[in-house]
Amino acid sequence: MGTFRVMRQDDNGNRFTVAKGLDEAEARRLAGEFEARGHKQLYWVESEAGDAAP
Repeated sequence: MGTFRVMRQDDNGNRFTVAKGLDEAEARRLAGEFEARGHKQLYWVESEAGDAAP
């Protein structure tokens, strides 16, 4: 099992990390919570597995 982060993209295409170090279920729950607020921003979940240093 890895860790996941919640990402956000605003109206101008800028991308931000909203939360990180979450398990997948919590990340998806949080992204869904933000999406349900009805803002124009886009939220999604990404795996952090590719971020590890060699």
